[in-house]
Amino acid sequence: MNLKLKFRKLVSSMKAFAKDKEGATAIEYAVIAGLISVAIIGVLNELGPKLVDVFQSISDAL
Repeated sequence: MNLKLKFRKLVSSMKAFAKDKEGATAIEYAVIAGLISVAIIGVLNELGPKLVDVFQSISDAL
């Protein structure tokens, strides 16, 4: 294989790699999942004590 053919193959491989968007999509989904997790943790930290009081009052009523 001559040098020119190897260079063309390398350029072709690099173009194919640049067009591949699967890695970027996976990272975007991971970031979204992380943000959702942080939001859920924040909401549960705020509502946790209130939910304990609600369930305690239901338990006391029974």
